[in-house]
Amino acid sequence: MADRKSFLLRIDPGLRADLEAWAQEELRSVNGQIEYLLKQAVNRRKGGARLGPQAGAAGGRDQNSTTGGEIRNASQEPAPELPPQQ
Repeated sequence: MADRKSFLLRIDPGLRADLEAWAQEELRSVNGQIEYLLKQAVNRRKGGARLGPQAGAAGGRDQNSTTGGEIRNASQEPAPELPPQQ
């Protein structure tokens, strides 16, 4: 397994609560959910395909099994578009 870097993340309490609820629905830890979402965003920004079962934070478990493959925002709003790469 690759080395992992720990760091402090300051986050709005409401967003934290939404992430906790979403992570629980997806059977992930909050850390795993944040890492999964960040990997998706980076992959999308690079123009790559969506994460598959092997690329997620849970080490091979199907990341989309509880949503039927649907990726959704905890508030059910569309995810914001990423700014263009400079």
